[in-house]
Amino acid sequence: MKDVKIIECPRDAMQGIKTFIPTAQKLDYIQSLLRVGFDTIDVGSFVSPKAIPQMQDTAELLSQIDLSNTRSKLLAIIANVKGAEMAAEWDTIDYLGFPFSISENFQMRNTHKTIAESLVALEQILEITYKSNKECVAYLSMGFGNPYGDPWDVEIVGEWTEKLSNMGVKILSLSDTVGSSTPEVIDYLFSNLITKYPNIEFGAHLHTTADKWYEKVDAAYKAGCVRFDGAIQGFGGCPMAKDDLTGNMPTEKLLSYFTAEKVNINLNPMNFESAYNEATKLFSVYH
Repeated sequence: MKDVKIIECPRDAMQGIKTFIPTAQKLDYIQSLLRVGFDTIDVGSFVSPKAIPQMQDTAELLSQIDLSNTRSKLLAIIANVKGAEMAAEWDTIDYLGFPFSISENFQMRNTHKTIAESLVALEQILEITYKSNKECVAYLSMGFGNPYGDPWDVEIVGEWTEKLSNMGVKILSLSDTVGSSTPEVIDYLFSNLITKYPNIEFGAHLHTTADKWYEKVDAAYKAGCVRFDGAIQGFGGCPMAKDDLTGNMPTEKLLSYFTAEKVNINLNPMNFESAYNEATKLFSVYH
């Protein structure tokens, strides 16, 4: 049985909050997360401060982070080539995350680029990550359904997976941007894609309502997925969706599921409890 990777996403939890969270408070929270032992921390983003004002201090944050007592790697989200170039300058960043949507509408909302333009950008981003000894995590947003009226079915998801695989994407996280996934679709996609593309590490970036989390995690894991994104207490959601946000997958639910399944997740439970308490303090003020 493979160990499961948990990717904690404070960036996703914070990015939609309108009141600016002081850098020092972000730093304290992220340091508490780094002590838990998550595989990766989605720490911030190099995007336009006009688009996501909350993330304007990512570089300042990175300059102060202490990584001396953690095994966690760092991931930063980028939306274009300029952002990738900025992120690539940081030795402390291991992964550049690029949101690629199979919905033309959402890609325009999220990155102000068409799908065709985004493919060109992704090609350049892959080159940047290769040259800077980093890895690209591509997020296939609207991977489980599309509320905007664009064509969507599992065959379309498969076609885009093949295209991204041919481009050289090695980590592909299927993203449930507005919480529209069902267990049946989750099972079908992961079961088929993991078998067909053994060279790709597939992840699940699931958004969920409180009553749906178990069936989504259960479907993804039993279909072979061993990489899961979460945010403590389910805070956050995608501000570019512009509609009612569906929260992130609560990390504590992932932990309870994998503990019950007796799966090794390599986390320190006491340090997780401490980070959970830090999240409660931070988000009770700013959420």
